[in-house]
Amino acid sequence: MTTRVHATAFVDRGAALAGDVEIGAYSIVGAHVVIGAGTVVGSHVVIEGHTRIGHNNRIHAFASIGGPPQDKKYAGEPTRLDIGDNNTIREYCTINTGTVQDQACTHVGANNWIMAYVHIAHDCVIGNETILANNSQLAGHVHIGDWAFLGGMTGVHQFVKVGAHAMTAGGTTLFQDLPPFVTASGYPAEARGLNVEGLKRRGFDEARINALKRAYKSIYREGLTVAQACAAIHAQIAEAPAAADDLRALRDFIAGASRGIVR
Repeated sequence: MTTRVHATAFVDRGAALAGDVEIGAYSIVGAHVVIGAGTVVGSHVVIEGHTRIGHNNRIHAFASIGGPPQDKKYAGEPTRLDIGDNNTIREYCTINTGTVQDQACTHVGANNWIMAYVHIAHDCVIGNETILANNSQLAGHVHIGDWAFLGGMTGVHQFVKVGAHAMTAGGTTLFQDLPPFVTASGYPAEARGLNVEGLKRRGFDEARINALKRAYKSIYREGLTVAQACAAIHAQIAEAPAAADDLRALRDFIAGASRGIVR
């Protein structure tokens, strides 16, 4: 198939586009950009920097992809942005490249649904199958685990980590790490329970969910310190073999939370 570039778009000669990429009206693609097969770029999109975009992505109008970090320490280093396959990036999203103070790369995985006005700052790492609802704002160095769901207007402080299958309500502000499987809301965020409905939709059976409910109680309902909760969850692993991997992931996350966890 032939690459289709609208007559009003500008694609630098140094850019590498697969044969069936589509570039919409008035869009701009810079010299160091690589775009994989099946990706469709809408109108008025700017893709710049050292940016690699995978297969079958849909990038909607007025998105700004691969712009320089909003970090005063940035001095023009050739840092990168990597975007995987099958992502939807809606209108007016901004995704910046990394900084040399971290891994020099911002990374977005596969099969993510990134809604309008979302900002993904420098050095963020977004997993797979996430949903970032309208106007979610991620500061630098944020990590979002697989299947996480950020409600609209969620704000995430720099260096915060959000665990797999976690969920926030609209308007939540995260100053601390949000453990896997946990729902949170508020300013500042507080834990509200286990993301049971989300886990059911993803095929978690009753045994796994019940084991996670017990672990949740150890963290949030029994007055334990984080270290004590980790020990309690460690003991629960042998009692719930079907959920052993889930419990290990939860234990390891809260044990390694450098900013503390949402409580």
